[in-house]
Amino acid sequence: MDQKQNFTVALLSFSLLSLELIWTRILAAEFFYTFAFLILSLAVLGLGLGALSLRLFPKLESHSGIVNSLLFGGIAILIGPSIVYRVGMSFTGLPGNFAMLGKLMLVILILSFSFYFCGIALAILFKRFHNSISRLYMADLVGAGLGVVAALICMNSFSTPVAAFLISIPIFIAALLNSQKLIRLIPISCIGIAILAGLNAQVLLKSSKPERFPIIYKHWDAMAQIKMFDYPGDDGRGIVIDNAANTPVYKFDGDYSLPDSGSEDLWGIPVGDLIDRFDSCRFLSLGAGGGADVLQALVEGAAEVHAVEVNPWLNRMLTEGDPDGYLKTYIDTLQTGLVMLPEYTSEFYLDPRVTVISEDARAYIRRHESRFDVIYSLSSNTFAALASGSFALAENYLFTTEAFRDYWSALSDSGFLMMEHQFYMPRLLSEVIAALEGLNIEEPLSHFAVYDLPQMRRKVLLLSKQPLEPDFLQIALRDITPNNFNEVHLIYPAADSIKDNIYQRIVDLGWQKVSDSLAIDISPNNDNRPFAAQMGRWKNLSFHKDARLLPYEFNGFPLTKLIVVMIALVVLVFVFPLTLLPYLKKGPRLSLKHYLYFAVIGFAYMAVELILMQQYTLLVGPSVYSVVAILVTLLIASGIGSHYSSTLDSKTAFLAIVLWLFLDLLLFNSIVLMFGCLDQALRIVVTIVLVAPLGFFMGMPFPNGVRCVGPLVDWGFAVNGAASVLGSTLTILLVISYGYSTGLILGMLLYLGAYLLSREHAQ
Repeated sequence: MDQKQNFTVALLSFSLLSLELIWTRILAAEFFYTFAFLILSLAVLGLGLGALSLRLFPKLESHSGIVNSLLFGGIAILIGPSIVYRVGMSFTGLPGNFAMLGKLMLVILILSFSFYFCGIALAILFKRFHNSISRLYMADLVGAGLGVVAALICMNSFSTPVAAFLISIPIFIAALLNSQKLIRLIPISCIGIAILAGLNAQVLLKSSKPERFPIIYKHWDAMAQIKMFDYPGDDGRGIVIDNAANTPVYKFDGDYSLPDSGSEDLWGIPVGDLIDRFDSCRFLSLGAGGGADVLQALVEGAAEVHAVEVNPWLNRMLTEGDPDGYLKTYIDTLQTGLVMLPEYTSEFYLDPRVTVISEDARAYIRRHESRFDVIYSLSSNTFAALASGSFALAENYLFTTEAFRDYWSALSDSGFLMMEHQFYMPRLLSEVIAALEGLNIEEPLSHFAVYDLPQMRRKVLLLSKQPLEPDFLQIALRDITPNNFNEVHLIYPAADSIKDNIYQRIVDLGWQKVSDSLAIDISPNNDNRPFAAQMGRWKNLSFHKDARLLPYEFNGFPLTKLIVVMIALVVLVFVFPLTLLPYLKKGPRLSLKHYLYFAVIGFAYMAVELILMQQYTLLVGPSVYSVVAILVTLLIASGIGSHYSSTLDSKTAFLAIVLWLFLDLLLFNSIVLMFGCLDQALRIVVTIVLVAPLGFFMGMPFPNGVRCVGPLVDWGFAVNGAASVLGSTLTILLVISYGYSTGLILGMLLYLGAYLLSREHAQ
C-alpha cells in the first residue's frame, strides 16, 4: 500500500468530521437543537450503509468506484444544505402532521447522501488494503481529529455558512489524487464550484423564515450565530443567538446619574435594592449577554462588576465594536446609520469597575469563594446552548444542584443570588432545596423566596446567605402592594389566598409528591444528569393533529425523546435487517460472533464518546471549544492506538478500557473539584491528559477485529455503523433518565462483552 491511500482516507475523514460539526451548527441553529444529534446519527449510519452497499454490490469495488463515490459525496455536500433550507422543515410540527414527517424523511435522505457515497469509498479502501488496517484506520481517525480543528478554524475565519461549502474541497482533492489524467478536470472544476458557493453562502443558505425586525448585523462563527436587530423607535437593540437566545443592548449616554437610566421600565427585573445593602457591592452577572445586567449594576452604584459571558464575540462587540470590520461592510450594504456598539453604549464595558470574562460561569465562580455580594442571572437559560446542541444532549451545568452549591460558596456572608427563568423554575426550586439540605444549612427554607412577575411571564428566585426577613421580601425585588399584584407577588412564601401554587407545594410536600400531578418533569438535576431542558414526559405523548408544540418541551411533550426513539426504531426495523442481507448471498460470511463483535464495539465506542464529550464539559466549560478539545483528543489518541494495535493483545486493550471507565466513575467528581478552579487552558490540558489514554486503547478493537475477518471488513464496517447509531440513541435515552454514570456502566459491560467475543475468535 502506498501513501496515497493513507492520504485519501485521511482527507475523506477530515472532510466528514468537519462536515458533522459545521452542519450541526447550521441546522441546529436554524431549525431545532435536536438536529445536532440527527446529523451525528446520519453521519455514522450513512457511512455504514455505504459499506453495506459495497458488500451487496461487489462491482462498486473498482478504481473508478472510489473516484465516483468521492465526487458524488462531495457534490452532495455542496447541494444538501441549500435544499434543506428550502424544504420548510419544522420539528415542532411533527406530531399529527404526516406532511411534516415526510419532509423530515426527505431531509434525512438528502443529508445522508454525502456520508453514504463517502462510506462506499472508505469501505473500498478498507477492503482492498485490509492487511494494512492499522495504518488505514489510524489515517481515518487522525484525519477526523484534524478535521475537527479545521472546522473550528474555518467557521471562525470565514463564517459557518462559507465553511459548509469549503469543507468539501478535501474530498475533491482526494478524488483528484485517485483520478486518471482525463478525469482530473472534474474534481478541479468541483473545487472551483465549492469556492464560488462559499463566496455566495449567504444567498445559498438564506432562511425562508421572515425576521421580526431588520437585521443590522450578523456574525456566525463556531460558537454561535449572532444577529442584531434595531427595534422601532428608540427601544434599543436586540441580539439573538442561534435564533433562540435573546439579549438586549440599551443605548446609554454615559451619565450614570440619570434617574431614567435605572428605571424599572428599562431593567424589567431591578437589582438596585440588593446592591444598596452593601457599601461596596461586588456584582457578578451570569451570562452578561448584551450588557444590560452590567449597565444596571453600574447605574445602581456597584463598586465592582464581573461580566461573565461564555460567548467571546459578544464581549468583543461591547468592548471593541466590530473587530473584523464586518459590521461596517454590513452597514454600508444596508445603507443605515448604525454606529459602533461601544459608541452606542458609551463604552460602559471599558469602565474601570468592570471586569470582562469570556468563560463558563461555573468554572469562574469556583475560583472565587465568598467573593460576590450579588450574583445576578437574568435569562441565563442558554437557549443558544440548546440550539447548538453541543452534538447531542443539550446539557446545562448552570442549572444543577451542584451549581447552586457553587453559587452559595461564591457568595459573601451576606450575599444574594437572584435568578430568573421563564420555564425551569419548578425544577430549579427542587434543586435549591436539595443543595441547601446537602450543605446542612439550618432552616434552609428561610434562605430563599420565589417571585412571580405575571406581566413579564417570568419567575424569579432569590437566594440569601442569611435568613430572609418578611419585611425585606416585600421590597427586595419591587415594592409589593395589593395594587400591583399583576406586576409582582410572592409565590413562596405565598399568601394564604394563593398557597395552592406549585412552588409552595414543592416546598411543603417535596417535589416527589407534587410531580405526579404535573405534565412537566421537575425532578432536581445534578452534574451527573444536567438536562434541565428535557422536561417532557412520556405520559404526554400525543399525535393529535392539533398538537402544535412550543419548542424545548416546556409544555411537557417529550419531543427530544420521541425523535431519538424514531431514529432508533429506523435503525432496528430497517437498517439492521439490511446488514443481514449478505447472509442470503453465496460466498464468505461473517460468523455470528464476528457480527456481534463489530456491533458491540460500535455501540460501545459511540456511547462512551458521547458521554465523555458531555461529561468533560463540566471541567473545561460548556462551549464548542471544549467539545473540540475532547473529540480531537479521543480521535487522535484512538488513531495512535490503532497503529499499535498489533503490538498488544486484545485482553490488555479491553481491560484497560474497562479500568479507565471504572476509575472515571469513582474519581470524576474529585477531578472537577481538584482542577476545576484552574484557568481554561490548563483545564483543557488536564482533560487531554485524562482522555488520551482511554482513546489510545479504544482505537484497538476495530483493527483487531478486521484482522480476523480480512476482506469481510466492509460488512463488519456496516454492522459497526448501524450499531453506533443505536448506541448513541439508546445511550441518550438512558442518561437523560439515569445519568452519565449509568451510561458509563453500560459502556463497561459492552466492552467486557466484546472482550469475551474476541476470546471466542481466538479459539
